[in-house]
Amino acid sequence: MKVGAVIITMGNRPDELRALLDSVARQDGEPVEVVVVGNGAPVPEVPEGVRTIELPENLGIPGGRNVGIEAFGPSGRDVDVLLFLDDDGLLARGDTAELCRRAFAQDPRLGIISFRIADPDTGVTQRRHVPRLRASDPMRSSRVTTFLGGANAVRTRVLAEVGGLPDAFFYAHEETDLAWRALDAGWMIDYRSDMVLYHPTTAPSRHAVYHRMVARNRVWLARRNLPAPLVPVYLGVWMALTLLRRPSGPALKAWFGGFREGWATPCGPRRPMKWRTVWRLTRLGRPPVI
Repeated sequence: MKVGAVIITMGNRPDELRALLDSVARQDGEPVEVVVVGNGAPVPEVPEGVRTIELPENLGIPGGRNVGIEAFGPSGRDVDVLLFLDDDGLLARGDTAELCRRAFAQDPRLGIISFRIADPDTGVTQRRHVPRLRASDPMRSSRVTTFLGGANAVRTRVLAEVGGLPDAFFYAHEETDLAWRALDAGWMIDYRSDMVLYHPTTAPSRHAVYHRMVARNRVWLARRNLPAPLVPVYLGVWMALTLLRRPSGPALKAWFGGFREGWATPCGPRRPMKWRTVWRLTRLGRPPVI
């Protein structure tokens, strides 16, 4: 299987980007072809053989990754598998690409693999980085219903069948949108604890747009993908969870502003998942109401 990698950067972490590229170059087996997308910023110096694309404006995370996908041909068809890696991450092992090849070859219905993210100094995996509700044991691999955006591998046949990431989301929940579409098309998603990306421990709220984007895109996600009866249930549950977490006043104001925006603005094409997909998500441990 031919493996490629898409990395988007704002050009502000040249040392981390170089370390990541070196870790990709050290992968066992056939070399991984890499495309680095400068998302509205110049790309720092990269090793020979790494392709670069510099976009005149920041298209957001999904938009930048979609440009990287198309650099490998329509829907990435020039390769069989694409790795999506954060530019401040680092592949911990040299066999990650080979493990991906083996996993996809052994399971023809496996469409997406979510890697384990671990802090490079402590080795700790944050609970939010385990893409399932029962997240207390990050060392347990399992089938899951979503994946981590900056540490994953996607079979390009999935992208050809269901489309890429939703550009308009810009930041937050774009992975779940793709995951639900892939699951609805019959693909499976695995979380693999033995495929590790080192990444410094951070809080998602470090992004200024976090609370607004999370709320807006949650509404868009439901409007685009859920059967009509589940839309108010899903959004009601997430509103209750948000209030229980007792965010600050400014954060809550931004969240409700994003929630209103999600209803008032176009969300893209609506393709509600089949009810059998709802049951499948439920059997996998995460019904699409939470």
